[in-house]
Amino acid sequence: VFIAAYPYMKRITWWPQAFLGITFNFGALMGFGAATHHLGWVPFILYVGCFFWTLGYDTIYAHQDKEDDALIGIKSTALLFGNRSKFWVSVFYILALTLITLASFVAGSDVISLALIILPAIHLMRQIMIWDIDDAERSLEIFKSNRNFGLLIFLSFAATGFSHHIGF
Repeated sequence: VFIAAYPYMKRITWWPQAFLGITFNFGALMGFGAATHHLGWVPFILYVGCFFWTLGYDTIYAHQDKEDDALIGIKSTALLFGNRSKFWVSVFYILALTLITLASFVAGSDVISLALIILPAIHLMRQIMIWDIDDAERSLEIFKSNRNFGLLIFLSFAATGFSHHIGF
């Protein structure tokens, strides 16, 4: 239902990126539940963290189309936030990193894994620093670089398993 409804959200709300975050990140709950046969705090914290990450990167993506969207009456957080988009994406990224780190901590990550979260944090900070909200090509480039953020998060989580094997 959420997947089918998503394309219409741009006609209904200024927050289609939030609806995408709700829909797209549901896999965190489903995957955790399927793997562990229960849901605790960890997957919910991770879900909310990923929601804010999606809200941030999809706002960046929406800046590519903001002029056309405004012309045809489609809504987005890019249009809602306007020149304050960098501020709001920064807030969303801070919330995402905080919650993802908290999920890792609650799940029992070790010091190495938690320390490695600095790498994806630097990645997101760099995105904000180089982003020109009026440059569609730069917005697409930064949006696409979020695959690297996801990889860095994965590697920081995976470091827990590796560090346990080497005696930390």
